[in-house]
Amino acid sequence: MNAPLNAGAQLRMPALSADAEAGLSALMRSIERNRFLPEPDPASVFVGDGNYRAIGTEYLGHYVRIGGLKASDNVLDIGCGIGRMAVPLTQYLDENASYEGVDPVNEGIEWCVQNITRVYPNFRFCRVDVAHELYNPNGAVPGDQIALPFKESRFDFVTMISVATHLPLGEIAAYAREVSRLLVPGGKLFITAFLVSPDDLDRKEARPQFQAGEAVGSWIADPAAPLGAIGFDTPLIPAVLEEAGLKVDLVSLGHWRGIQSAHYQDVIVAVKPEAGA
Repeated sequence: MNAPLNAGAQLRMPALSADAEAGLSALMRSIERNRFLPEPDPASVFVGDGNYRAIGTEYLGHYVRIGGLKASDNVLDIGCGIGRMAVPLTQYLDENASYEGVDPVNEGIEWCVQNITRVYPNFRFCRVDVAHELYNPNGAVPGDQIALPFKESRFDFVTMISVATHLPLGEIAAYAREVSRLLVPGGKLFITAFLVSPDDLDRKEARPQFQAGEAVGSWIADPAAPLGAIGFDTPLIPAVLEEAGLKVDLVSLGHWRGIQSAHYQDVIVAVKPEAGA
């Protein structure tokens, strides 16, 4: 990224054909109505805020429309939680594709194995015992030393939804290096974040309302829990991705800052360059 983005900036948003858009929209409606798909008890505190099925289905649309996800892709979901993104993907990915979900919280992984893998064996889940002060404080592996249990060039598409919004920049960099290792040439990372500009700090309608964090260029919503929601100066996360060997291909700004957008957090799509590119 050679220049910071402002609140109106969007980089090269792709467009589906009319037939592809119609097909995707019909699939998304079908997923939202399908009462036979697995869904956790909404009373579980691990499910989180918002409608489980609706949010997962929304992101399926973003993966395809913004990220260019294909039905044949091998997908890695970092921070898969309790399968919010995985469940809609069971209806989109074809039988030759694969999905791997990783998360530090065992409750979500166990639910996914019992309720998703049992029915969709090409969807697999594993716990990664990485330390996080909110989600896994006794984890064995420091976040800046993350090493995921997959061979290199294994995945076509990696997703990190609401992961970078809970990590310090050094740990985001560590994940970016792992993603670069794990992607095939031409593969994509779809990551959400809070990219904070001076204009955003002046917006009374922005949610969250950020204040300066301890680390230079960081912005936090709650000083009592800095990693509850953390953002960074607009160029920092794209720079970290570029340093890891990924090329930022697209940025789509979210409506957390009070602008019109199809999604709440900011979306970055980065590509692993082809050999010799």
